[in-house]
Amino acid sequence: MYAIHDPNEGKLVYASAGHLPILVRDEDGTVRRAEDPTGPPLGTGGWLHASGSIALPPGSTAVLYTDGLVERRREDIDEGVAALARALSGADGTPQVVCDRILRALGVTAEHDDDVAVLVVQHPSRKGPDAELFHNAALELLGGVEAAPRARAFASGVLSSWRFPVELRDLGVLATSELVANSLQHGTPPMRLRLRRTDRRLIIEVTDGDDHLPRRRRAETEDEAGRGISIIATIASSWGSRRTPGGGKAVWCEFALPD
Repeated sequence: MYAIHDPNEGKLVYASAGHLPILVRDEDGTVRRAEDPTGPPLGTGGWLHASGSIALPPGSTAVLYTDGLVERRREDIDEGVAALARALSGADGTPQVVCDRILRALGVTAEHDDDVAVLVVQHPSRKGPDAELFHNAALELLGGVEAAPRARAFASGVLSSWRFPVELRDLGVLATSELVANSLQHGTPPMRLRLRRTDRRLIIEVTDGDDHLPRRRRAETEDEAGRGISIIATIASSWGSRRTPGGGKAVWCEFALPD
């Protein structure tokens, strides 16, 4: 199972290779099951795995798990999934607490005769001062080459308003410039810049309508292009790319915030 959570959209997008459905517990205790089709296990060949999505709004909890958690001899596996849903419905608290309660409810002990993996993902409902730590700003990239200076000015203004140190602000503007330039050169409209701040990270992302993912390469001395991704990889804590629903892609990088 591979999943990406976008907290600003409140959605979990995933692709499943033979795994059991994701379960989501809403803030009121209601448990939902991901209904999109599951592809076969990896390695079977000749299959393109499709992605599905399930809402994961603030206050909700998602559980991903292996069949060892719910499969029992002489018992239909759907009964095990139903038992997990009941356990999840009454389980609140931190991810560790939810994991512990699920394992106890389903009778998993050190003597359990199957491998078990459980991943709990929570989208906290933040209020008061904590909510101020999470920000999001976006800009539609219009106007061809004029989009690049507009994006730099936008990023500089946003990062200044978030009161980042000058060094981090300059790195963020440089990363924005390189990501936008890469999209203008290799992507297609619609293009969009998005900056996100959490309590620990600054994330910069550019999306466009072309699905060819970039790769890092070594530019020769006389080359006038080809250094953008290398610059991103050098200055950022991490970077990556992914295809987006509708046939486009997103290229992103992130910076760790100072303590």
